[in-house]
Amino acid sequence: MAAIVATPASARDQIRIVGSSTVFPFTQAVAEQFANMTGKPAPVVESTGTGGGMKIFCSGVGPDNPDITGASRAMKESEYKACKDAGVDSVTEVLLGYDGIAFANSREGASIDVTRAQLFQALASEVEVDGKIVANPYKKWSDIDASLPDIEITVFGPPPTSGTRDAWVELVMEEGCEAFPAIEALDKDKKKEVCARMRQDGPFVEAGENDNLIVQRLNADANAFGIFGFSFLYENQDTLKGEKINGVVPSIDTIADGSYPVSRPLFFYIKNAHRGVIDGLDEFITEYVSEAAMGDGGYLTERGLIPLSEEKREDVRSKAENGTPMDRFGS
Repeated sequence: MAAIVATPASARDQIRIVGSSTVFPFTQAVAEQFANMTGKPAPVVESTGTGGGMKIFCSGVGPDNPDITGASRAMKESEYKACKDAGVDSVTEVLLGYDGIAFANSREGASIDVTRAQLFQALASEVEVDGKIVANPYKKWSDIDASLPDIEITVFGPPPTSGTRDAWVELVMEEGCEAFPAIEALDKDKKKEVCARMRQDGPFVEAGENDNLIVQRLNADANAFGIFGFSFLYENQDTLKGEKINGVVPSIDTIADGSYPVSRPLFFYIKNAHRGVIDGLDEFITEYVSEAAMGDGGYLTERGLIPLSEEKREDVRSKAENGTPMDRFGS
């Protein structure tokens, strides 16, 4: 396959990467290190969101299409099929490490300790009140529980195309809605719809794919909360603080030991047809999966990445460097 694209793809002298806003700071760090080590142009890294990145990545082979996409969830079977249909028939899946999804606010704001059920009540389009499923009536946190702050619910979060949004729905909304008997009694499809649909009446605000914009909004409004990858909280600890979910604050230790309830794996995907064709791509991949980058104490852990076990890292490194095609969905 590489021979087919060798001439046109080689016309591009920079690696091109798209994908998750959560994975973006890690990829950007590797891009800078790669440029410093090799003297080659730094890869172009775009924060398009996980879903948007998959769509662009799977659109074809050649210089007009990216070489790598980052993802804050695993590739879906529908995305894998779209890749194959567009001729992207060999993709290597790289498990980078783990990340928590922080529920955070300004250091000047109130502290809060919420359950997943309470977060569902704050953010869902429909909730259970007095045994009935109704449009969400809650305006203040204290409307949900008197022990919570007496301030209006304002939460900035990711859009539906974001892998962070997918993970939040799965790990918080769908888990939290299980506390409500009337919702549990619904048929499977209706229950999933009620559990997953975020409110659109004001308290939840879709803030786009750029997590830095959420950080800026939290710094401007001490009563607001935000939902974003732990790495952004880690990089902004001087102005932001993570809040407790089920009594546990997000940290490197609580995400690594599994006690923090909202964590997920991070990935990047490599278009194998571009290996040996796009200048520097193989070297970039080797740097990304190196111990210096993704290992214990590596420079990505300094940006909030929770590393894999040593054994798992060795397996991931071998597959990444050898271009082992993913086979989760069969051939």
